Amino acid sequence: MTIINNALTGSLAAQVALTATSQNIANLQTKGYTRQGVLLTALQPTEAVKSGGNGVEVSALIRFSDDYKNQQMWRSNSEINRFSHTQPYLTQLERVMGDATASLSAGVDGFFAALNASDVDPTSTPLRQQVVSEADSMAQHFNSMNNVVSSQLLSLRQQRSAIPAQANEAIAAIALMNQNIVGSGAAGTNVSALIDARDQAIDALAGLMALEVTNQADGTRDVSLKSGPPLVIGSLGGSISVTGSATGTQTINLTFETANFVIGNQIVGGQMGGLGEFEEKVLLPLQQSIADIAENIATRTNDLLTVGFDMDGAAGQPLFTFNAIGSGASGMLRLTGITATQLAFSADAANPGNSDNLVQIIALMNTPITVSSIGSVLLGDADTQLVGKLGIDSKQNIALLSTADTVRSQAISDWQSTSGVNRDEEAVDLVEFQNMFQANMKVIAVANSLFDATLAMMN
Repeated sequence: MTIINNALTGSLAAQVALTATSQNIANLQTKGYTRQGVLLTALQPTEAVKSGGNGVEVSALIRFSDDYKNQQMWRSNSEINRFSHTQPYLTQLERVMGDATASLSAGVDGFFAALNASDVDPTSTPLRQQVVSEADSMAQHFNSMNNVVSSQLLSLRQQRSAIPAQANEAIAAIALMNQNIVGSGAAGTNVSALIDARDQAIDALAGLMALEVTNQADGTRDVSLKSGPPLVIGSLGGSISVTGSATGTQTINLTFETANFVIGNQIVGGQMGGLGEFEEKVLLPLQQSIADIAENIATRTNDLLTVGFDMDGAAGQPLFTFNAIGSGASGMLRLTGITATQLAFSADAANPGNSDNLVQIIALMNTPITVSSIGSVLLGDADTQLVGKLGIDSKQNIALLSTADTVRSQAISDWQSTSGVNRDEEAVDLVEFQNMFQANMKVIAVANSLFDATLAMMN
């Protein structure tokens, strides 16, 4: 009977819908789960002209997914990781460089204060000894600050070295999921869970580097770096590696099949892009700026001392030894080992009480120097401006991080509005499809009663 057939298709469709609803409810707290539903289609009559139809069928299982919102999720994850992993470095630098006792300014001010004190009595041995002591203290300030930056560089590079393992795991997972989705889809299997797993892997990879994701007709997704080099094409995945040099610098490589790319300057966004940007735009220029200040103090002080005369009337000697970054020498700034008596404060060999040369050394505080990250600045103001620039960089990063966090939260909320499971909505669907099933079973019961009544009448 058509009535029974219609009711049977209706009850079966309700069962499929209930299964989809129960799956949604079961995954209410599953991260990245995309809710599913059924598309019901009325079956047209095939024979009887006056038939209402042949029931209903589940023509498709629906994934409630919006590709634009997926893309927004991945982009926002790249941005938030771009800034979040660099902020701890900036915070530490701000704290150390701005410290009243540990800063470069504290060391420089102490050294020039001792020089000013010696100008009162250039022949005073205790005052001269104080100059040597403060010079050594200043050198230690520079060395300590350089060590902080060097330690951050080492930590950053170790952090970057650990990223390829995570990236390659995600790349391999995406490629495998692409392969499984094509195979399972061809066999008619529901691939929603595989797509969810692939999207989670893409999101994880996006947290490491900015991506371009392209959907293909066969259901696969191709993934490439924002700058172009491919990471995943169909079931093929590339491999990222980081190699170090003797100087500590790193090269980031991408291997895809037989092609090899050097991609260090092509990775933008994500944790790896953020670390690279911080290293190139903040950390290395800061280290060079510290070296610039130290070199200027050492060179200019030494130049003046070597044209003066010490307490015994002998030609002056250098006070500092400066070691450039990467020279391999121990300490950026060191003392040569001359004694307090050998400080050449006098411009007159016959008059140890003369302080003309000392006055010129003191005047260095107001001498313009060139610092790589801030340009021309008075020597006495160099550290203050360096700390100020660092503060600006940190505040800018905090602002960008806050914006990225807001965008990420909004992207998640937008995704949830389309793809997330809503318990209230599912509860309504559960009741609706349960009623649908019970109603169809009632129709079958009515049809059976009619059939029995017809048989009884015929008998």
